[in-house]
Amino acid sequence: MTTAAAPGTEPGTCSGKDPRASGANLPPPPPLTDTTGLSLFLDFDGTLVDIAERPEGVVVPPTLPETLAVLAQRLEGRLALVSGRSLAALDDLLGPVGLPMAGSHGGEFRPSADHEATPLADALPASVVSELEEIARDHGDLIVETKPCSAAIHYRLNPDMGPSVASQAARVASTHGLRAKHGKMVVELSMPGSDKGNAVARFMEGPPFLGSRPVFVGDDVTDEDAFAMIRRLGGEGILVGPMRPTLAHWRLENVAAVHRWLESS
Repeated sequence: MTTAAAPGTEPGTCSGKDPRASGANLPPPPPLTDTTGLSLFLDFDGTLVDIAERPEGVVVPPTLPETLAVLAQRLEGRLALVSGRSLAALDDLLGPVGLPMAGSHGGEFRPSADHEATPLADALPASVVSELEEIARDHGDLIVETKPCSAAIHYRLNPDMGPSVASQAARVASTHGLRAKHGKMVVELSMPGSDKGNAVARFMEGPPFLGSRPVFVGDDVTDEDAFAMIRRLGGEGILVGPMRPTLAHWRLENVAAVHRWLESS
């Protein structure tokens, strides 16, 4: 899907400058007509499904599992999901799609459907979850989503609480040596090793991804780790949603545009 660029430039950039600095808009990616040597990594929320007020409220389009299965076959297995969701949640939402997956922002790693999940990060201490639940109660019973290697506070139902939640979550992260990741109306504390970029790199080390050119599609700032790794691996990132500072090369307007692009092959 790479197109020709002027010398010293990259697709989706202005005069070779980092798009985060230029603030320039990004063009849409070319259609998926030639998948030779291509590996595709997909985020879930905000990329394959629209974000809901509550994590359990997302609606998975009935055609999505089949679309992913058909594309995985065309890519000879080089299609993986890399999500902030736990693997258990992805399995519940998508059913037996049989795809390689990384969950919990890369903290959980499953190289294929017939392999057991491998932890790439330690489990989050229960004490951290308790502290986040206390913060959530103090801010109007916000939603705390727990995962094996991380926990998130969602404040979409009370967005005015965002700055205070972020400040207190940062304090907890500093105390326990965790990473605070800020997304769309959410703050997530994750264990070292929970990183979408690390998950992509791990996939690329073995078959069927080894030696291919990676493309990552994601919408949130938590996907920038993956975009950065994709660049180091000689691939391309696709931002979903409104333009913002990013390391992606291309941009798709919304989830519906992602589905059209996936079906353009």
